[in-house]
Amino acid sequence: MTTINTTFNKAQGKVAVLMGGMSAERDISLRSGAGVLKALQSQGVNAHAFDPAEQALGNLKQQGFTHAFIALHGRYGEDGAVQGALELLGIPYTGSGVMASAIAMDKVMTKRVWTAMQVPTPQSVWLSPEDQTPEAIAKIPAQLGLPLIVKPPREGSSIGMTKVTDASQMQAAVALATRYDADLLCEEFVTGEELTCPVLGSGADVRALPVVRIAAPDGMYDYNHKYFTNDVQYHCPSGLPQAVEEEIQRLVVAAYRALGCRGWGRADIMLRASDRKPFLLEMNTSPGMTDHSLVPMSARAAGIGYEDLCMLLLSHASLDHPTQGAHQA
Repeated sequence: MTTINTTFNKAQGKVAVLMGGMSAERDISLRSGAGVLKALQSQGVNAHAFDPAEQALGNLKQQGFTHAFIALHGRYGEDGAVQGALELLGIPYTGSGVMASAIAMDKVMTKRVWTAMQVPTPQSVWLSPEDQTPEAIAKIPAQLGLPLIVKPPREGSSIGMTKVTDASQMQAAVALATRYDADLLCEEFVTGEELTCPVLGSGADVRALPVVRIAAPDGMYDYNHKYFTNDVQYHCPSGLPQAVEEEIQRLVVAAYRALGCRGWGRADIMLRASDRKPFLLEMNTSPGMTDHSLVPMSARAAGIGYEDLCMLLLSHASLDHPTQGAHQA
């Protein structure tokens, strides 16, 4: 069993579990938040549900909340928006700060940072709304090869994503993706094993948890398979050679630091079958905490139970600018 510090002043702290929200991932957020809320309350924390879609964030101060556990996913919860509001309110929160949250939520910006820092990520084509002409879209299969992935760059949980296996599918894939985001990201499809690796901590204390290997039907780990079926097989321990697992963990920590993340996160990775080279797909700064979620699964493999994980994350709640935040209290 891993020994961890889950120190939190239960006597003085009143914790808002931010859940629900206004993104396309609202339903998943409600499930994550319910799990976190139950876990914190079971540990004696004065924790309460708070849905930003139902009341103004300013009410957090009026209701005496001292900390926020962010169980929101997607826009307005994982993209720096709520983090900025909490900074102004002076309420410490779990997870990454404003800038890291905003960059990690945008897969195009994430790729730019990772490419600059030499973190391997699949080749891609980004099209702004004015560039999404039929001619430009028609050229993408030749640029990236087939199959390829079409997705909105600022959504999570594989929402709006399509695996394109024939050029004739491009227009329908674009139409789906642009329902969720005006911009468009087309990405090289890396054939191989799908992996995910959580990260805990900040600064010098960052560490990667065990890698989870994901075996989804037909290789499609989509929204339905992530949350609503039992058809996916998860392997943790991953079964990968130790040297491969350690290299993936090293890369994930480098990717996390490159984005300026703190608190916790989870990187999604493809391990290319042809040469066993890992490619980073994205960094989730407010990962799922449902009964199907992968961070709790990996944490269990490291000897950290769900309740201890929630307390650990809460104990690291912080502000980007604590001195400025204190003036707002």
